[in-house]
Amino acid sequence: MDYDNFQTALKYVTGKKHHYKGIGTLSEKTMHGVLKQYFEPNEDNQEVALDGYYADIFNESGVIEIQTSQLNKLRDKLSIFLNHYPVTIVYPCLYNKWILWMNPDTKEVREKRKSPKHYTEYDAFCELYKIKMFLKSPNIKIKFVLLDVNEYKVLNGWNDTKKRGAAKYDKIPIGIRNIVSIEQQEDYVQFVPYDIKMPFTSKDYAKAIHVSSKTAGAVLHILHYMGIVKRTGKKGNAYLYELDRQYD
Repeated sequence: MDYDNFQTALKYVTGKKHHYKGIGTLSEKTMHGVLKQYFEPNEDNQEVALDGYYADIFNESGVIEIQTSQLNKLRDKLSIFLNHYPVTIVYPCLYNKWILWMNPDTKEVREKRKSPKHYTEYDAFCELYKIKMFLKSPNIKIKFVLLDVNEYKVLNGWNDTKKRGAAKYDKIPIGIRNIVSIEQQEDYVQFVPYDIKMPFTSKDYAKAIHVSSKTAGAVLHILHYMGIVKRTGKKGNAYLYELDRQYD
């Protein structure tokens, strides 16, 4: 993680002139552009035609795909790229988010508030599930990038406050907190707290990592699929999990 390079990428992308093409649209989505510039500042290696698709980045490290939402949209590319190249998927996690409300005519920011939600690397597993069928490929790597973000919305909704149903304008990353990397199967062990008591239920796991039961279930599903944890029985209707012996 390089803070200076991130700031350089941010200034480069936000310094470009964005054309306002109607509510909810920009000439470029800033978060995608900043991450692309951060991971590969050489524009000759960006948007490279490859095997019938365009790779966000193609350089000496292989393919880098930056997907800010809906990892299932990468399935077609992954089914081709993973057969020939190392592929790194970059997925941003909005750890802190401030919502800024804009006047639809002047673009003046009228209000700013901090969202109470934190999106961590654990929450990203709900998206990772959508490409589960590719996760055992030796060519795949994952990078969860935890970011602080300003999200701009336009006050054009249908209720009295103009917020319900309002259009999203852009998300601009303002800081990078951490990058959580998965480069090989063994790296999934980092998602099992070292001090959790074995065996444990999904409820125990959710409490240990401070996430919802839905998120805990998604993470454990992937950890079980990847052979990191195994099911050893049940406690009532809940599965009991513990680390596979090779990772003890």
